[in-house]
Amino acid sequence: MAKNKFVLNTSGVGQLLKSSKMQKILEEKATSIRKSAGDGYAQDSYVGKNRVNASVYADSYKARKDNLKNNTLLKAVH
Repeated sequence: MAKNKFVLNTSGVGQLLKSSKMQKILEEKATSIRKSAGDGYAQDSYVGKNRVNASVYADSYKARKDNLKNNTLLKAVH
């Protein structure tokens, strides 16, 4: 049986993780989470050192209180 060796192209993976396509995918997911969480939540995305990052956070006092009591963002991810 032949031995196959898998060599990961690390520069290609790095480019993929920082690409505009990846940013679009993450922004769509963050938008979905923000909408399912309800009012008072906001989202942000940026290109970091190693990859694109997206986050959803409670932007108002009411949303922060709701998230602390009900784990709204955690439930919205699933």
